[in-house]
Amino acid sequence: MTVGELVKKLAELPPEAVVLMESDGGLSLVSAVEFLHGQGPGAPPEVILTPSMDE
Repeated sequence: MTVGELVKKLAELPPEAVVLMESDGGLSLVSAVEFLHGQGPGAPPEVILTPSMDE
């Protein structure tokens, strides 16, 4: 999924909804978003969603 596809999907949802991700067999809140430039020639930039470790 690209950032554009993700943004389009998220725009369809209520703004007060929380964002969860699968983590260790359960669900966790997303606590951070990290951007990485391409990690080598021809590699695309990447976005990493980090789960909250408080749960």
